[in-house]
Amino acid sequence: MYYKLLNRTGEKIPEIGLGTWGIGGATSADLTADEAFVAAIKNAIEAGMKLIDTA
Repeated sequence: MYYKLLNRTGEKIPEIGLGTWGIGGATSADLTADEAFVAAIKNAIEAGMKLIDTA
């Protein structure tokens, strides 16, 4: 995994992360694919993903 420095903090963050913005519905609730989304997040973590953007 490759990391980048976070500005002047000295902290390193992974270059690649998982974005979760559309999970659960982008602009209105849509829970129809929740099982698939949860499985995708679990798989990402098991594969070593350390940066998950939940903003």
